[in-house]
Amino acid sequence: MKIWIDADACPVAIREILYKAAERRRLQLTLVANSPIRIPSSPYIRFVRVAAGSDVADKAIVTELTPGDLVITADIPLAAAVVEKGAHALNPRGEMYSVENVRDRLSMRDFMDSLRSDGIETGGPPPLTKRDRQTFANNLDTFLSRYCR
Repeated sequence: MKIWIDADACPVAIREILYKAAERRRLQLTLVANSPIRIPSSPYIRFVRVAAGSDVADKAIVTELTPGDLVITADIPLAAAVVEKGAHALNPRGEMYSVENVRDRLSMRDFMDSLRSDGIETGGPPPLTKRDRQTFANNLDTFLSRYCR
């Protein structure tokens, strides 16, 4: 199993948790982004820079991942593609996307996009809290304990 990060929008605090998990579990962790990201020197951590453009990083991740891999993303369309391909998706707040919930999340996202395109201010997600980081770390650890023996 490999871990992939949709890294352009992934908070630094979440990346730090993932770096430690990759080292501890000796798992391949790949950050994919269209802008440079500094990563620690490690045989388990690598960075892939993709061209600028809408969904270029998402497409690269979906192309390269294999069933059973884990993708860290807040991008719901990417999460839907990951789940459809038989992999796992976890958002930076610790919510695991599944076949059962990803379509609902995608419908809500599309609805909110339509409101924004009609000029309605919907606001963005709240800032990542210490509790969110802890929830992410706990759910990541639970996942890795279950799937990485």
